[in-house]
Amino acid sequence: MSTPGILYVVATPIGNLQDITYRAINIFKYVDIIAVEDTRYSKKLMQHYGITTAMISLHNYNEINRTKVIIKKLGQGQNIALISDAGTPVISDPGFYLIRAVLSMGYKVTPIPGVCAAIAALCVSGMPAHKFIFEGFLPSKQIQQLKRLQELFNENRTIIIYESSHRLITTISNIHNIYGDNREIVLAKELTKIFETIHITTTKKLKEWLFEKHDRKKGEFVILIKGTITNISNNYDHLHILHTILQYLPKKESLTLTAKLTGISKNKLYENLLKADQEEN
Repeated sequence: MSTPGILYVVATPIGNLQDITYRAINIFKYVDIIAVEDTRYSKKLMQHYGITTAMISLHNYNEINRTKVIIKKLGQGQNIALISDAGTPVISDPGFYLIRAVLSMGYKVTPIPGVCAAIAALCVSGMPAHKFIFEGFLPSKQIQQLKRLQELFNENRTIIIYESSHRLITTISNIHNIYGDNREIVLAKELTKIFETIHITTTKKLKEWLFEKHDRKKGEFVILIKGTITNISNNYDHLHILHTILQYLPKKESLTLTAKLTGISKNKLYENLLKADQEEN
């Protein structure tokens, strides 16, 4: 019976093709197969370094079936490298199911470390890096995203978020609505690429900055929000949260959700809402 092969989890560049280790290139040449998120995308990297190793796809839609194939090949003694389109596999990318399955078989999984967009952005953000929380992509649905942002409001670690161009404005608007005008925020755009931008500002000013030029809203983004040790009950207007949610839900549901988010009773929130409406009129 042959000795099982090894699954190598290999980090690849997030933009600049020079951001790859000698070890990663050697592993690509050594293994029998490279499992990639998108063969068309990874082909450019392999051609750049003269790597001719066979590739198979492994993405969110075929990971379960492809895992069976890879485990069989590992059992036959073949060595396999796993990569994503860019950066470190499994970090907001496919591969978790595969790695769990390979480990459950008792086969070896070895990391080949390298680039990670979250860490690259954190290192140059000027925000505390000794403790941080990586959120990846926030929920796509509006209410769920607002709820998660509110849950993170009192987080005292630096918060790291990934975002795509088509959802960027919605996410930044929600961050502004929940965190107010003056929370420190960093937008890292197109890291390691030609138009790399690292913009350090506040929540209000970031939204204004994005609308000044259309190109600022294009690309791939890492958002970093400075943590806080401030207590929400003393420093945040709960009515602001309620008014935000009222834009998307009926009053009764908005009161219920705001009560859950803030810990203030629905009756008290309703009283404050009526009082605010009377003052405006």
